[in-house]
Amino acid sequence: MLHSFKALSLSFKKAPLEIRELIALDEAACRRFLHTLHQEFGLQDLLVLSTCNRTEVYYSAEQDQSLAIIEALGQLKNLPEAAEYFPYFDVLDHQPDAVRHLFEVAMGLDAQVVGDLQISNQVKQAYQWSADEDAAGPFLHRLLHTVFFTNKRVQQETSFRDGAASTSYAALELVEELTADVANPRVLVVGLGEIGADVCRHFGDSKVFQDVTICNRTRSKADELAQECGLQVLDFENLVQGLKEADVVISSVARPEPFFTRDMVERLEVLSYKFFIDLSVPRSIATDVEQVPGVLVYNIDAIQSKASAALERRLAAVPQVRAIIEESIAGLQDWTKEMLVSPTIQKLKNALEQIRLEEMDRYQKKMSPEETKRMDDITRSLMQKILKQPVLQLKAACKRGEADQLIDVLTDLFDLERQPNVA
Repeated sequence: MLHSFKALSLSFKKAPLEIRELIALDEAACRRFLHTLHQEFGLQDLLVLSTCNRTEVYYSAEQDQSLAIIEALGQLKNLPEAAEYFPYFDVLDHQPDAVRHLFEVAMGLDAQVVGDLQISNQVKQAYQWSADEDAAGPFLHRLLHTVFFTNKRVQQETSFRDGAASTSYAALELVEELTADVANPRVLVVGLGEIGADVCRHFGDSKVFQDVTICNRTRSKADELAQECGLQVLDFENLVQGLKEADVVISSVARPEPFFTRDMVERLEVLSYKFFIDLSVPRSIATDVEQVPGVLVYNIDAIQSKASAALERRLAAVPQVRAIIEESIAGLQDWTKEMLVSPTIQKLKNALEQIRLEEMDRYQKKMSPEETKRMDDITRSLMQKILKQPVLQLKAACKRGEADQLIDVLTDLFDLERQPNVA
């Protein structure tokens, strides 16, 4: 199984949002799917990863199981013609390709926002589900621990995770900077344009902000998002009071003319600083609002330039990230090759141990307990020294890709075919 690790991937690169939505799995569905693939299909080294941008299955099997997996996915999602979605999937049925793809996904190289921090946590979560189902074999355990170690190196050694490379996350970072000296800052999000909804999700994930409120003309849309993100809702009729209480107002109102005018903001009677952040295009905060004393306005260009600068730093670090990944993959390949010879090493140990025990049996009846213990220690030490050279040679031959010949020689010399297979 060590050379049969594969991946099946549906992502934003080939599949539009409406297809990704159809295929996406929540935690309960991921766990059910893992169970089906493990118990009914007998697949090993299973990882099921599903995010807003991708749904992927990693597994070990001698034959490509892509079509069967897609059909099982169709049954789970009640999609009778699941096979018609096959063209949207990428099939990686060679181990090096599947392994490299998982590294690139987990590091955020393959993300819509390069260096996305969330994906590494989502991979950890998927791994936990796999472990819970007992569907992670030795190879997947080793692979994922190598991925997590690589992620730590990327974090510590590169600028790949520096700054906010998406507009919505850059808005959150800007609010953090602006309110650094404010105890428990109150944030009000007005309107739920696409970026505004994303900003709300980032606030929901943030541990910094505890007082975030959504206000939208259509209350049901605000309720839905607030429930998803764990935020509060303000009735649109009470907007003026909410504006007076907020330290930061984020506007994501979609309309041709500015919603926030100088006259409206002046009536708020700002006593200290109040920050307005405009995420709308065209702008929803009038340009002269900033002339109101105590009011500071930041528009989409300021946020996007912050995101662009971060993205440039991340892109500059990509070659360094790829070099770290290659080092990790090389180490994983060495371990994989050693795993191929480990059954032979174990059989050799067993064969020598059998000879040692037989000889001990012949002589220990004539020895005192002290002599028996001494003889046991001596023969064990001798066996370890005899084993050392063949084991070193086997591991070295592995790295050169020449282990097969040495395995055959050792098997013939010590009659290892008669030794039971090691699990």
